[in-house]
Amino acid sequence: MNRGRTILEPNPELAMKSYSSLIDLIRARRSTRRFQNRPVPRELLVRCVEAARLAPSAENSQPWRFIIVDDADLLQELRKNAFSGFFRPTRWASAAPVLVVLCARPDIVAGRLARGVTGTHFSHIDLGIAGTHFCLQAQELGLGTCWIGWFDKKRVRRTLKIGRDRHPVILFAVGYSAESASRPQKRKNLDEICAFNRGEKSPLSPAG
Repeated sequence: MNRGRTILEPNPELAMKSYSSLIDLIRARRSTRRFQNRPVPRELLVRCVEAARLAPSAENSQPWRFIIVDDADLLQELRKNAFSGFFRPTRWASAAPVLVVLCARPDIVAGRLARGVTGTHFSHIDLGIAGTHFCLQAQELGLGTCWIGWFDKKRVRRTLKIGRDRHPVILFAVGYSAESASRPQKRKNLDEICAFNRGEKSPLSPAG
């Protein structure tokens, strides 16, 4: 990496995948569970966080905080603590060269008052939007990702010394995919998930 280059300036050495449209990129994304033993340049990780930073949020509260773990010793400790015991089913994520912890830091208006009135966790919705931005940018950069909610949040908090005002919600496994072929997506049909007005049944088909 050229140290004289601005960190978000495009680097010709880090080629991005080419997609003709956003929907093609979305269709290409898969949850990656097998990773190459290959480091991920920090420049790419920062570009993913930049995409997340631009996400909308309730009251523009921007409650997300990203903790990127790529140090070998700390990564080993985090893997051990996040995926042990009851959380062993997600230990496959230990093969990822980077783990990203997405924390919520709710504000008073959107995070507490609005939740008390509506019952809606707006900060979690906001994290979902930001996390999607992160993963779609990673896809364009040739990186595989997987959302993980099944991890030991208390031990992750202790390992990374996360303050009480931040709450670990999601963990991303990030790296170059080692999966040989793209698996077909299993998704419901449009007419199963969408209707117009008061349940009006209309023929639905993807445009373009």
